[in-house]
Amino acid sequence: MLLVNIDYLPGQELEVLGIVKGTIVQSKNFGKDFMAGMKTLVGGEITGYTEMLVEARQLATKRMVDEAEALGADAVVNVRYGSSSVMQGAAEVIAYGTAVKYR
Repeated sequence: MLLVNIDYLPGQELEVLGIVKGTIVQSKNFGKDFMAGMKTLVGGEITGYTEMLVEARQLATKRMVDEAEALGADAVVNVRYGSSSVMQGAAEVIAYGTAVKYR
């Protein structure tokens, strides 16, 4: 499955199948959340949260691709990601785009 963040594929005529998305709400366990809180006292990257968000983006992307494949898509164009905090230590990540089929 081709994923691009532009709204067309050069040299391809496309049939638009519709919007597809994948979403996940992910959290870290208490121990890692506690250690992340301690890290804020000294500054720097909070690797536990970085890892959490990387994993969440991967899962959201997979869910978006699964939805596109179910529609018979060849690609997803105009792929975007969004995230928001749901509660302390938990974040929602969404991946979305337009499923297309080559003509």
